[in-house]
Amino acid sequence: MPQPTLFVEVHILQSLPPSNTNRDDSGTPKQALYGGARRARVSSQAWKRATRTEFAKAVEPADRATRTKRIAALLAERLARPAAEGDTGLDAAQADRLSTALLEPLGITKSSKKEEQSAYLLFFGKRQLDAIVKLLNGRAAELAALPDADLKAEVGKLPVVATLTTGHPAEVALFGRMVADLPALNVDAAVQVAHALSTHAVRTEFDYYTAVDDENTDDHGAGMIGTVEFNSSTLYRYAVLGVHQLRDNLSSPEDTREAAVRFVDAFTRSMPTGHQNSFAHRTLPHLVLLTLRTDQPVNLISAYEEPVVGVTGLATESAVRLAGELQSVAATWGTEPVRTLAAYNVEADKVTEVFGPSVAFPTLLGSLGDMVGQWLADGEITKADA
Repeated sequence: MPQPTLFVEVHILQSLPPSNTNRDDSGTPKQALYGGARRARVSSQAWKRATRTEFAKAVEPADRATRTKRIAALLAERLARPAAEGDTGLDAAQADRLSTALLEPLGITKSSKKEEQSAYLLFFGKRQLDAIVKLLNGRAAELAALPDADLKAEVGKLPVVATLTTGHPAEVALFGRMVADLPALNVDAAVQVAHALSTHAVRTEFDYYTAVDDENTDDHGAGMIGTVEFNSSTLYRYAVLGVHQLRDNLSSPEDTREAAVRFVDAFTRSMPTGHQNSFAHRTLPHLVLLTLRTDQPVNLISAYEEPVVGVTGLATESAVRLAGELQSVAATWGTEPVRTLAAYNVEADKVTEVFGPSVAFPTLLGSLGDMVGQWLADGEITKADA
């Protein structure tokens, strides 16, 4: 019998002023062709990074995750903490040697370019690092004194790999982990994020700027001259959270409910930081729509396959198009969300008709937490009109 699923979809309409939040290798704002028109684009990787950064703000430092090639160095630093702090108190050389031995079962080898780094990025929780140290059970100094062969044999008895497959922090549970060389460490992501696209056609513009040398009083020329490319856009952003997968990754209903709400909050408020000092482009959305489904996710970008052409702005027409697409998908495919929640500041009868009255964003998050909690407890969500 198939396991029940719950997908929380986040649909966001957000306008950015002149900005270059996510650029390609030539410095041009990323773009994509869609519906025959060139659109502004912000990559999913850029927005996932921004979301993880925003998510971490509400997490205690010890409970955070990190993605790094420096796991061996971090573990060595942990092993070298003073014994007075309840740690092993090894010297730097002992700590580095023991760290290397502990991580050998992970298949982590030194990079050929930088000996202090592993060959690939590993995403893990800082408490998982503490759990590896606890495996030593106070024997760190004893093990560090062993010859290489004996050290390898003793460390090989410790469940290092198993330790990194449990106790995932919320960030790893949400965004997943892929280790090609050791599939046992893989964590299926609970979150998928789409590339954000503008609902309308855009064209790239150029800002010609100069900088003055404050100490140069001999002439009136510029100390530096340059250009930066930018565009303005109303973006459709989409992400989907599989609550069932998040629950499997975290193994705690309360942690699952909390992580789901915090993800939606972080994704909504996050913003990639490209050229942020030059453009101060951080805005808040016009509309946040949550759709909860138990069958399959539905990205509604098709609402903008024909580009929006604004005369007095783009946000309202984009919101109307989104409402129409949600209705059209339900009518055509016979599938509609179990529940719909929305917070918006656009005025259009169609939007209110389809999404219902706008609620304050904190209220939206509270309602989402209640629904996710109900599903985790009962395996279903009460219909709005029940």
